Amino acid sequence: MRHSDGDTIMQANGSAKGFWGLLSDAERGALSAISLPKTYPPGATMCVEGDPATHVFVLVDGQVKILSATNDGQRLMLALRGDGDIVGESAGATTGHRNATIQAIDTVQALIVNYRKFSSFLNSNPGADQAYRVVLTQRWNDADSQLRMRSVTTGAQRLAGLLLQLGARHGITDHDQIQLTISLSQEEWASLAGTSRATVTRALSAWRKRGFIRTGQRSITIIDQRSLRRVAGPRT
Repeated sequence: MRHSDGDTIMQANGSAKGFWGLLSDAERGALSAISLPKTYPPGATMCVEGDPATHVFVLVDGQVKILSATNDGQRLMLALRGDGDIVGESAGATTGHRNATIQAIDTVQALIVNYRKFSSFLNSNPGADQAYRVVLTQRWNDADSQLRMRSVTTGAQRLAGLLLQLGARHGITDHDQIQLTISLSQEEWASLAGTSRATVTRALSAWRKRGFIRTGQRSITIIDQRSLRRVAGPRT
């Protein structure tokens, strides 16, 4: 488990922890008592867009893709979640059906919680309710920021910012380098950054040649954070 202590609302870098990481030991115990633990292997589909929504997932460990299909059949990658995040929470309170597909990237340890039981848990645990509100507010703020950024940045800038953001949250730091192990296709990177696959290909190639990053089969290592931040622009 990557987050062992969860009594503070914000990390030192100012970004919100995942929901599970914000809970106290007592709150985790209470939530675990009303949950079904389940392990999903890499590539497993946890739920499908359009299916009835009856429960939320708390990602105790592992990472998932949030996917959606367009009317013409194109698959879009909307977000990455992991390291304590809660996913699938909105559908039960809105349409009653899944508004996205959730797929495991690596091995995922999750708690499955019925919507009604989860609501009762929040009502009975004010600290957990506060943590939940902080996570949702941060998520809305991030979405708003991304929309604003798309009008004033290039695809390469957004990709650089995305790498830095994911590296800060999911990466492993070794001295000045950050290794990010996420198995994504270039189409998925493009979808996340709001750009084209060609832009992703050109940017990654250029950054490799300039020594900013190193790429592997399932990983990207950020070698020169300062230079990548200059590419991303002053807002990262």
